[in-house]
Amino acid sequence: MIQPLPTRALRTGTELTELGFGAAQLGNLFRETTDEESAAAVSTALEGGIRYLDTAPHYGLGLSERRLGAALREVPRDTIALSSKVGRLLVDSPETADRLDDDGFLVPAATTRVWDFSRDGIRRSVEESLGRLGTDHLDMAYLHDPDEHWQAASTTGIDALIELRDAGVVRAIGAGMNQSTMLAEFVRRTDVDVVMVAGRFTLLDQSALDDLLPLAQERGVGVVAAAVYNSGLLSSETVDRTAKFDYGTAPEAVVDRAVRVAEVCARHGVSLPAAAIQYPLRHPAVVSVVTGMRTAAHVNSTIDRYRAAIPESLWEELDASGLAPDPARTDARR
Repeated sequence: MIQPLPTRALRTGTELTELGFGAAQLGNLFRETTDEESAAAVSTALEGGIRYLDTAPHYGLGLSERRLGAALREVPRDTIALSSKVGRLLVDSPETADRLDDDGFLVPAATTRVWDFSRDGIRRSVEESLGRLGTDHLDMAYLHDPDEHWQAASTTGIDALIELRDAGVVRAIGAGMNQSTMLAEFVRRTDVDVVMVAGRFTLLDQSALDDLLPLAQERGVGVVAAAVYNSGLLSSETVDRTAKFDYGTAPEAVVDRAVRVAEVCARHGVSLPAAAIQYPLRHPAVVSVVTGMRTAAHVNSTIDRYRAAIPESLWEELDASGLAPDPARTDARR
């Protein structure tokens, strides 16, 4: 393996490469992926310098974790950072095994997801993830989408993760969500080390600048930015007006804004997806940007986007135009 990409550290000392491998697609998200494609994607990521890989039991009802574990079997554990998530237990469901999962993953529904942020549920979830991944510890464990479960997640959920952190089974703890408001509450009220915010700190949505990011910076909590393409609207050099935004149909005003951002990028010789990946990394609280990757070709194109040279003048114009405040400015706000 070549040298890792540049890294940023959590307060626990865990080093994350600035670009992380999101493994949801290894769970057959929206379409089937082969074991061989998955293994090649992980191998290419490691060869390209990526050392942070993120997964979850939710992704393909454990398939993503199993594939990632198999792909990493011969990789020295201390050379990578690995995160998974808790809050959705996988429970055997033989009565639905003859049908496909109904949550976006093309896998047999032989198990079902059950929300559980209890102490026993968290500990069981981590133990099962460790088994699927073939490792004895997680570098990070996130409470997964606890939007409707604040009371349990912020008490028994966090307390269980703290126990596991104290025992060394988990090295850093946090929460991952598609909103910034509740993540800010986790940072404000609990002893989290890291949070993953999906879609709320992008070229099209900087709402995390209002609450989460300033607080995380103040408290020394690392922020991992995910879903930086906002479900696809920012994933191509030319904006596709039929592309999704936050998993649904993109409002016309949002599409128009994406087109304007793309035009600014073009004026500075930068592709829109490259700017989308690099934008969150300009904030000092952000430790990594995680994007979903399915194939070796996808990995290579993502690394190229991360490595693309972007002139400061691009960020200055986006900031001055009001399209996207420059996170590197100390007064940057939505």
